[in-house]
Amino acid sequence: MAQPLGPDPTRHRTFLEYGRYVHLKLAGALVAASLLAYALQRPATGPYGGTWLGYTLGTLAALIVLLLLWLGVRKRQYAKGPGALMGWLSAHVYLGVGLVVVATLHAGFELGWNVHGLAYVLMLMVVGSGIYGVVAYVRLPRRITDNLGEDTLDTLMLKIADLDRDARRVALELPNEINTLVLASSQATQVGGSLRQQLRMQHPDCPTTVALEQLIAAGVRLQVHQSQAHRTLCELLLRKQALLTRARRDVAYRARMQLWLYLHVPLSIALLAALAAHILAVFFYW
Repeated sequence: MAQPLGPDPTRHRTFLEYGRYVHLKLAGALVAASLLAYALQRPATGPYGGTWLGYTLGTLAALIVLLLLWLGVRKRQYAKGPGALMGWLSAHVYLGVGLVVVATLHAGFELGWNVHGLAYVLMLMVVGSGIYGVVAYVRLPRRITDNLGEDTLDTLMLKIADLDRDARRVALELPNEINTLVLASSQATQVGGSLRQQLRMQHPDCPTTVALEQLIAAGVRLQVHQSQAHRTLCELLLRKQALLTRARRDVAYRARMQLWLYLHVPLSIALLAALAAHILAVFFYW
């Protein structure tokens, strides 16, 4: 039987597709109108922020900035349901990208080392960090799900603790140097830590990795009756290493999803302050 043509109604849609890309279309229309007006104007002194179009586009850009900042308040109001929130997110993304064009046309492609240039640079940084956030929230949740499967970070940590307990028990049958390695693996191995440590997926200096490498090397010096305990211990540490990789990957994915907020929110506040100074300076000299 032939499959029906057209979009799959059961497929999950992201906030980027909200309302059949209604906010993309609105932002595109806004950018197109701004570009057309900019192309048609013929000021004697050349295009810059002090023309009638410059003031119009500047006012429009300032309103867009205030609207986008309002999302920080609006997204915490869940009473109207997730559909409304997705709509705001969609508008936030597409208007944010359109803002770059509107603000650039407002300045007439002329920037200086002053508060006006500072406001423009901060706007680019805010939009850039927002784009990173969009990419992170679109791609990373799927990776988190694929990495964890039916587990959670808590269940992974419980399994790691169980393996540590079993490894210490098996290590009692082996020389003291191996017991020391296993104990260090159990006590010194960490998941998480500082932001830099959270963002890292590879930990070549991990005590568990070091213990496993040295344990394998020590196998040639063991007596025959210790070989079974040695193999069992290696298997336990290998399983622990695999769980640690998944746990650290989960922490790294979640840290990357949160990283943009550490940039986006402070930069947004700085942009609001610079925008206020920019507007006051314009009226002062006007």
